[in-house]
Amino acid sequence: MALHLNKRILVTGGAGFLGSHLCDRLVEEGHDVLCLDNFYTGTKANIAHLFAKPNFELIRHDLAQPIFLEVDEIYNLACPASPIHYQYNPVKTVKTCIMGAIHMLGLAKRVKAKILQASTSEVYGDPAVHPQSESYWGNVNPIGLRSCYDEGKRCAETLFFDYHRQNRVNIRVVRIFNTYGPRMHPNDGRVVSNFIVQALSHQDITVFGDGSQTRSFCYVDDLIEGMVRMMQGPNDFVGPVNLGNPGEFTILELAEKIIHSTGSRSRIIFQALPQDDPLQRKPDISLAAEKLEWTPEVNLEEGLKRTIAYFKTILTAS
Repeated sequence: MALHLNKRILVTGGAGFLGSHLCDRLVEEGHDVLCLDNFYTGTKANIAHLFAKPNFELIRHDLAQPIFLEVDEIYNLACPASPIHYQYNPVKTVKTCIMGAIHMLGLAKRVKAKILQASTSEVYGDPAVHPQSESYWGNVNPIGLRSCYDEGKRCAETLFFDYHRQNRVNIRVVRIFNTYGPRMHPNDGRVVSNFIVQALSHQDITVFGDGSQTRSFCYVDDLIEGMVRMMQGPNDFVGPVNLGNPGEFTILELAEKIIHSTGSRSRIIFQALPQDDPLQRKPDISLAAEKLEWTPEVNLEEGLKRTIAYFKTILTAS
């Protein structure tokens, strides 16, 4: 009898920016994909092209409540990831991070599914170590405006490792650094989408602080490849592992690149830096390169070109 390699895979937050791209990849590979989302920040438009696929199914559900399914693998991506969205209802953000992790880990334990947690570079806070490697424990304010997300994700990691040690749940943990690309929400407050929307509308581009703070930008296709490799990797490597592009740019450099790429008439203006906004962010990806043979392939210029093309279509449509 032939071995059936296609899996039944649950993607929580599957209608979001990253989740929808992950659903695309898994559906294309022939897996039966269950996309779960409560549409707090995700949209049906991100996954509408998958509705006609026989191996795609949409479930509207809030992960703060348990759910009972039969699956082989779980990618837990459910959580608002931009400051505007996760600060809008911080209690909801914490509940999604922690209760969502508990419910998904409980499900994985019951059905013996492999489960991947989409953690974040925000677990490092405003880092005192540069670049950030997985061995760094972070510098996080537990009571600040960003804490609902930062500490929610840190606690989720704790739960994942405790379920792994105590209940032998087959876990994977990836720490995602700034990622961008098509299907980003135009009003999510993230720097790439903000700057592109402002540039295409010829509005002033708002840079917080003096623009010298740095970020590293990973194109979405590269990030999804890293997540899939982590899920498919050996059981003795559970993470955490950094996934991001180590190319480091100042925010001012990013603004100038986007103005140039769009041919915009926008001016750059400066505003006060938000509370606990990290001054440096750059992943050390040597572990991912060693264990997963993964390094990003899309450079910032090419990624911005594809992302700007997407935003032109949605801004024209609206």
